[in-house]
Amino acid sequence: MKKIIILHGWTYSLEKWRIFLELLKKRGIEPTMLNVPGLTSKNDKVWTIESYIGWLKEIVDKEKDKVALIGHSNGGRIAINFAIKYPGKIEKLILIDSAGIYHNELPLALKRAIFKTLAKLGKSLSGSSILKNAFYKLAGENDYKDANPNMKQTMLNLINSDKSLKPGNVQIPTLIFWGKEDKITPLSDGKLMHRLIKNSKLEIIENAHHAPQFTNPKEVINIIVSNLTI
Repeated sequence: MKKIIILHGWTYSLEKWRIFLELLKKRGIEPTMLNVPGLTSKNDKVWTIESYIGWLKEIVDKEKDKVALIGHSNGGRIAINFAIKYPGKIEKLILIDSAGIYHNELPLALKRAIFKTLAKLGKSLSGSSILKNAFYKLAGENDYKDANPNMKQTMLNLINSDKSLKPGNVQIPTLIFWGKEDKITPLSDGKLMHRLIKNSKLEIIENAHHAPQFTNPKEVINIIVSNLTI
């Protein structure tokens, strides 16, 4: 059975992945859904891209054979960095509406998505504290509350890491999915990533937004299976 390790993005719940995981299993794929530290719960420390790479390496090192690696959104950013540093560990890189293209100014939709997630995480953990004015400005809104300070710094560390990220250094076969209507990481990012990663294939999912694996799971999985040696 083919093994796939999955890295989610900023989220307050992994429940939304359930159908996608079940469908993968029915197609003869063994998915491992990682709980990326700090992206689903309160951070006990500030993370950097380097610390995420080290954390992931400890997990991948336990596998006897090469694995396929799926990264969605911020998880894609981590996956790209890992694939560049440890290409011998990964058989196939699969990116879904991935972060990793640096922008001097974040799109408003991305700011809102990040801070809504941070607010929901924080509300369940830290009562009713209010974000600093600087973070209100970054979000472009005045109602993003309760983000844990470690979460905020981790988020900034990861976004800033894109300044030095060179997706063109990815050498392993890469399958890129993008929702055509994505307003968080726009399709132009996906097309640029496809141009930069020479051994890549871009699949644009019609009528999908930032998470086609949730809205169009069968279509995404059919493409994944057709591109893997099961």
